[in-house]
Formats: sequence, C-alpha cells, structure tokens
Amino acid sequence: MRNPKISNLRQLAYLDRYTLTSGRGAGLDVIECDNGRIRFLLCPSRALDVMQMWHRGENVSFISKNGFVSEKVPFLSRFEGGMLYTCGLDSAGGREGFEQHGTHHLTGAEVTLAECTDEGITVEATVRETALFGRNLVFKRRVFTALGSDTLSITDTVTNEAYLPAEYCILYHVNVGYPMLDEGAEVVADVKDVFTRTDYARRYIDRALIMEEPTYPEETCYYLELAKPEISLLNKKRGKRFTVKYSGDTLPEFLMWKSMVAGDFALGLEPTTTRLDSTFSYNTLEAGESVKFTLNLSVEEI
Repeated sequence: MRNPKISNLRQLAYLDRYTLTSGRGAGLDVIECDNGRIRFLLCPSRALDVMQMWHRGENVSFISKNGFVSEKVPFLSRFEGGMLYTCGLDSAGGREGFEQHGTHHLTGAEVTLAECTDEGITVEATVRETALFGRNLVFKRRVFTALGSDTLSITDTVTNEAYLPAEYCILYHVNVGYPMLDEGAEVVADVKDVFTRTDYARRYIDRALIMEEPTYPEETCYYLELAKPEISLLNKKRGKRFTVKYSGDTLPEFLMWKSMVAGDFALGLEPTTTRLDSTFSYNTLEAGESVKFTLNLSVEEI
C-alpha cells in the first residue's frame, strides 16, 4: 500500500512482542496486535490463545480476578478467562485424573510467523502434544485480521503424526466480559433447543439467553442446539454486537457458560467437539490424519 500521507505502517496498525516482567504473569510472552479497530493480545506461552481483545478502545473479554498467571497453581487460582482459552486436547471440563479443561492451554507455542503488513496482521504457531511411546499430535494455529477489520479469524489444524490412531477433544472457551457483557444484553442465535448441564441451571432455563445483574450465587451452564454455527451477544446499551462463527462440521456441540456472579461476571460461548461430564466423548484421528477448526470473533456497531 503506497500512501503519501504516511511513511510508517505503524500509524495504521502494529505488532509488538514482549515478555511480562512482574507480578503473577512474569515470564509470559505476549504478542500485541492492533489493526486500527481491534486490539488483541496473543500469548505464545499459552498455546497462542487470545489473552484479551478490545474494540475501538472498549474491552470485550472477561478477565478473572486471577489475571494472567505464569505460576503452576490449581485451576481455580490461575484461570484467567481471557478472550479465548483453548481446552483439550486430552480432556475438557472436569474429569478425574485429568487437568481441568485439559493441558493444551498450558503448553507453549513455537511462533513461526508474526507480521504486520499492508494486508493485515498474521501470526502462526505450532503446539506439540507428545509422549514417549505415546501420542504425537501437532496443533498449528493461524491468527489473522485485515487492516481496519472488526473480525479476528483463527484457523487451527490438528494432525496425528504418530503411527497409531489418537483420541482428541477440543473446546473453544470464548469469554465475554463487561462492558460488552452487561445487564439486558441478549444472546441471539437460531436456537433449536436448550438443555441444562446442572439441576441448578434448570431453575433459570426460561431466562437462559438474557443477561442479568450479577446477583446469582453460582454459575449456570446450558447446551444449545443451534441451527447454524453462529451466535451473538447483542448489547443495545453499548450499541454493539459480538459474534462467534465457527466450523459446525468439526465442532458439532455448543456450551454456554453464564456466570451472573458478583466479581465473576462472565459469559462463555463455547463451540466444542463433545459435551461434558457423563456425556464426554473423544474423537479419533487415524495415523497421518488431520482435522481443521475455524473460529471467527467479530464486533459490529449497531
């Protein structure tokens, strides 16, 4: 792009890399990206997940009271939420004998490309989940946003490079927080049916899709059967819509985590390969086989 009004692309967009040096997040590597409309932080130390995202200066993500944590501490003391926390590939949810939501998010990524050009911002990385005499899953992530775009696109490819079949699961824990999430905001989608994950959630199923004041004593979780792989949070108060679009062929299930809890006010929009708890199940990749997942996160003004 030749533009006589600028001589440095940084006036329109940028990509910076740095390492946090203090507090509980000390040692975490960060890639900060800004395309002129959305700004987001990627964390190579955490599988290139999306730490936080802003749209025109306003936060979209849920960040828990833990903040970003590099320490090896129990899940409830380190779960940051974040814009995207990728769960898997060994487990999702809470299962005996497994790390809560799996070990993938805790695995460092090897960044193979990080650039900001006239076309947009592109970051690519590889995560390897391996074991001697065991699995050899290679996870490749590509994150892209065009200059001036309101959309962040994520493409993940998982390949079984072992010589035997391998089981896997994946759950994309997309977390929305204030001010994008607020009282009166509404989840909008072509919902065919709603199922509760817990008995407690069943009490509130009639208002599952409406966001309320943070006065609930605990979280509620719902499985949504969607007619198409697209779901939004509409916030008329802020005049914005946050939308998640994903590959429904490879992510056939959808979980909504609704936490109207004071201090833990969050909404999780979670495409997944499997339901959780007693209905949890793995998919299988044959030797040399690959599977692709896509996830688009966008914000539009209404």
